[in-house]
Order: sequence, then structure tokens, then C-alpha cells
Amino acid sequence: MKNEVYYKIYKPYGYLSQFVNHQNKRKSKKLLGDLFNLPMNIMAVGRLDEKSEGLLLLTSDGKFSHYITSSKIEKEYHVMVDGIITTDVIRSLSNGVEISVNGKPYKTKPCKAKILKDTHHIIERFVREERHGPTSWLSITLTEGKFRQVRKMTAKVGFPTLRLIRVRIGHIHLDHMQPSDIETINTNY
Repeated sequence: MKNEVYYKIYKPYGYLSQFVNHQNKRKSKKLLGDLFNLPMNIMAVGRLDEKSEGLLLLTSDGKFSHYITSSKIEKEYHVMVDGIITTDVIRSLSNGVEISVNGKPYKTKPCKAKILKDTHHIIERFVREERHGPTSWLSITLTEGKFRQVRKMTAKVGFPTLRLIRVRIGHIHLDHMQPSDIETINTNY
């Protein structure tokens, strides 16, 4: 049996979830390979887009990667949105909303959504001037992961995402990590 490796990182804002750039149009983009010197066989488990941050798993174990991305593993996101979220909006998000996936309508599966009152664990980062209006934080927990799903969901209910942080994948938490931190993890999947 091969010795597989498993890491969790805090992917910082502004980085792509990849190690090598294979596209000319992305030559100036920042990659995870700029931050971490890891073995060549390491892959990101799923992705976070360039403007998203937080928990990202890295591994050399293809079976583990497939399990995490194809199973009903919960992924929890803390999301700053434009405006003041109401319980009716939370209910709509929880029940699922219609978004576009590959240019076609798609109804998201029911999820867990709640207003976040305590945000002391979130690392401060400038997003916009306060004069542009109030913001709210919410938690959204999904068991699916369509392209930019959380951003599309909050926009659909009238609250565009300003900041998106993944804080949990299954039982693996971001905990008190800081942007660009990396830790070895033990898995029991």
C-alpha cells in the first residue's frame, strides 16, 4: 500500500486552487504552488474559486479525493452578503433555490442555512467601505458542490456574496488556521 499524504490548508483570497498553470490566459494568476512546496502527486480535493478562501484539502490519494467530492459529505461555508438577511431568506435558501448550472436551470438540494450572530472566529479582511450599506453573515452547509453554487444561491435570493469562507468539510474543520497555513491531517473516511 502506498503512503498517501493528507493536508488541510487555509487557501487565501486571490489564489487559484491549483499548483501548475496550464493556460496562457492565467499566466498572472497566483497558484497554490506559489505558497507550498509539496510533492508532485498532490491534488486539491474540490476547489475554491479565486475570490473564495478557507478550508481546502490536499492529498495524493485519488480514492479519498473521489469520496469527498462525490459523496454526501457536508461542506460548510460562512458567507458575508450585501444587506440584512431575514429568516424568510434563510428559509428559501434552506429549501433550495433555482440557479443556473451549465446554462440550464437547476434546483439546489435542501441545505442547512442560518444567520451567523457570532463572527469572532472570522479573520478580518477589507471587503468594502461601510458607507456602501450593511452586511450580514450566514452559514450555509451543502452536500453538493455545483460551480459557484453558494454565490449563485445568495444572488438568487437578492443578497450577493461579498466574502465566502469554507470552514468545514465533513469532520475536518478550519479551526484557528490563518491564511496560507498548512497542517497534516489523519483521515478516517
